[in-house]
Amino acid sequence: MSKDQSRVKWLSRCSTGACVEVAALDGRVLVRDSKDREGPVMAFSRSAWSEFLDGVREGEVRR
Repeated sequence: MSKDQSRVKWLSRCSTGACVEVAALDGRVLVRDSKDREGPVMAFSRSAWSEFLDGVREGEVRR
């Protein structure tokens, strides 16, 4: 993934003090730690991200 993320619009989500940022780029979903914006970025396919969110909604994924 390119280090140039200037065209990425990050959205923040927080829960109990833990925050992540999520963005879409080139058909992928990107996730990073909001406190370490220069740190690593995880990239997921849209289908994998959708499956993850379904699991959260259905209670299969817990904190």
